[in-house]
Amino acid sequence: PYKIVFYLAFFLTVFLAGVGVIRPILIGQAIDVYVIGNDAEGLLYLTLIIVGILFIEAAAQFYQTYYSNWLGQSVTIDIRSKLFNHITSFNLKYFDKTAIGTLVTRCISDIETIAQIFSQGLLTIMGELLKLIVVIAVMFAINWKLTLLSLIPIPLLIVALVVFKNAIKKAFQEVRTQVARLNAFVQEHIVGMAIVQVFNREEKEKEKFVAINRQHRKAHINSVWAYSIFFPVVEILSAISLAFLVWWGVGGALRGEVTPGDLVTFILFIYMLFRPIRQLADRFNVLQMGMVGSERVFKVLDTEAHIEDAGTLNSGITGDIEFKNVWFAYSDEEWVLKDISFKVKEGETVAFVGATGAGKSSVINLINRFYEFQKGDILINGTSIRDYDINYLRDKIAVVLQDVFLFSDSIRNNISLYNDEISME
Repeated sequence: PYKIVFYLAFFLTVFLAGVGVIRPILIGQAIDVYVIGNDAEGLLYLTLIIVGILFIEAAAQFYQTYYSNWLGQSVTIDIRSKLFNHITSFNLKYFDKTAIGTLVTRCISDIETIAQIFSQGLLTIMGELLKLIVVIAVMFAINWKLTLLSLIPIPLLIVALVVFKNAIKKAFQEVRTQVARLNAFVQEHIVGMAIVQVFNREEKEKEKFVAINRQHRKAHINSVWAYSIFFPVVEILSAISLAFLVWWGVGGALRGEVTPGDLVTFILFIYMLFRPIRQLADRFNVLQMGMVGSERVFKVLDTEAHIEDAGTLNSGITGDIEFKNVWFAYSDEEWVLKDISFKVKEGETVAFVGATGAGKSSVINLINRFYEFQKGDILINGTSIRDYDINYLRDKIAVVLQDVFLFSDSIRNNISLYNDEISME
C-alpha cells in the first residue's frame, strides 16, 4: 500500500548518491582553474554553484529522511495491528504456555526494530552502496593510479566488515532474547505482586531480577565490544589510505602528473569513501536487529493456535445444554474431564461443586469453546456447539469470572468492554 512513497524515497536515495560526488569535483576545479588562475570572479561564481548544490542536497536529504521514516512507521502500525488481531484469536491454551511479557516484547519493541529496517536500514544501505559505486567510478575516471592507491586498504576493510557483521548478528540475537526475558519477568511479577508479598519473597525475587538484568547488560556489552573494535579499525585503514594518497600524490603533483585540485578532490573522496563504509556497518546492524525482530514477529504471525471455527449457525442459542461422554485434557492425555455426561434443562440453575482442579472451570471454558475437547460432544438445544459460529456462540453466553481483571478505563467500560448493545441504564 505504500509503493509510491517507497519509490519516492528510493529515487531521493539514488539522487543523493549521485549529487554527493559533484561538490568534491567542483572544489578540485575551483583550485586548478580559479585559484591557480587567480580568477576571483570565476571562483565566486563556482562557490555560489557549490552552495546551491548544497541546499538542493539538504532539501533532498530532508525529504528522503522524512519519507523513509514515514514509511517505516506506516508499516509498523499495519504489522502491529495485524499481530495484535492475530494474538486475540489464539485459544487460551497458547497463553497457558507463553509468557505474556514475551508477547508484549513481540508487539512493541520487536516491531520497532522492523520500522528501523525502512527508516535507517534498507534505503540507507542502498544509498550508501550507490554512493560507494559512484565515488569509485568517478575516482577511476579522474585518475586510476590515485584510485588504486586509495583502495589498497579496502580488502582488509571488507574482511573486518564480514567478521564484524557475524559477531554483531549473534550479539543482537542474544540482546532480543534477554529483552524478552526481562519483559516477561517484570510483567509476571508486577501482575503477581500480591503473591510475592504474601509469601514475603521480595528479596528473593529481587535477586532473580538482578541476575536477569545482568544477563541483559552482558548481551548489550557484547554488541558494544564489537563496535569498539570495528570503528577504530575503519579509522586506521582510512588514515592508511590517506597516507598512500599524500605520499604518492604530492610527488605526482611535483612531477606534474597530478594537479593540486585532483589531490584535494581525492582527499575529499576518501572521506566520502570510508564514511559510507563505516555507516554501512552501523546500518547492517540495524538491518540485523530488524531481521532478528521480524523473525520473531512472523513466527507469532505464522502460529496457528486457533479454535477451528467451521460453524455457520448464528441463531437458536436456547434450550437445554447437554454434555455427552466428554473427555478433555489441557495437554496430551492428562485428562481433566473423563467421560462426563449430564443435561441441564432450559431455565434450570445448576451448581458444580468440587475441589480445586476437579474441572469446574473447565466445563465453563468448554461451553464457550475457549478450549477444544478431545472426545464426545456438547449440545445446545440438540445442536453441537461446533456447528455454531464461534463469535455468535460466545456473544450469547454470559460469564462472571472468578479472577477479577480491571482494564485502565472507566467503570462503565470495564463492565461493558465497549459493547454498544449494553445501555447506560
